[in-house]
Amino acid sequence: MPRFFVLPAAALAVLLGSASARAELIVFTDGRTVKAAGYEVQGEELEIRVRGGGSYTVDMALVERIVEDEVLVSEVEVREVGGDEKVAYDLSYNDDRKPLFGSAYDAIIQAEARKHDLDASFVSAVIRAESNYEPRAISRKGARGLMQLMPATAKRLSVRRPFDPASNVGGGVRYLKELLQRFNHRPELVLAAYNAGEGAVSTYGGVPPYRETIGYVKKILSWWTPAIAATVAPAVAPSSAPVSSSPAPVSK
Repeated sequence: MPRFFVLPAAALAVLLGSASARAELIVFTDGRTVKAAGYEVQGEELEIRVRGGGSYTVDMALVERIVEDEVLVSEVEVREVGGDEKVAYDLSYNDDRKPLFGSAYDAIIQAEARKHDLDASFVSAVIRAESNYEPRAISRKGARGLMQLMPATAKRLSVRRPFDPASNVGGGVRYLKELLQRFNHRPELVLAAYNAGEGAVSTYGGVPPYRETIGYVKKILSWWTPAIAATVAPAVAPSSAPVSSSPAPVSK
């Protein structure tokens, strides 16, 4: 089956660090994406400010995620490319790959990682980036708990107590497992989807060119396995295959 990726016509300008505009992307559970001037979480509702003035509110249960700092692209070209340029890594559970940071929640992380056959060190790196191990964390975007689950995601994963560490980590690990299966053990795509949404990764054919998402992916991979962190680039940029390191690449 042919593979495609999205190549913005403005790719060279992006790569050279040209000025780009800020935006707030509100991604809904039905797949719609709204570009907003700003937003504010108000309990179980989200106020979305409209460019040009005015605002409206929606139920937080309808919001999949919020992504800031979009790199705006005026034109998009889709073209077919050859084989996969990235390496798939083994993200399955391994007793030798423990949680990385010696937290009070390592036993929970390890238990949930073992249960869902997912690398515990990878899960621990995600938690550090998401909440820095604060179980009652609430982000400006409305994400909650250790793995910063949005209300809609928590509801879909049947996480009824988002501030309970075991419940939150269990839901977050299940979601990572879904992404792992969808994106074929590609850690940079799994992380990009966790941050920016599956639709954004599919649309761009790689890590979306959002400053927030690029920084998020690189930060986590620098903790988890630095050898591949340096190779991560947005989908608009060509990049070479990562250097193999522990964890080992999946055999093809």
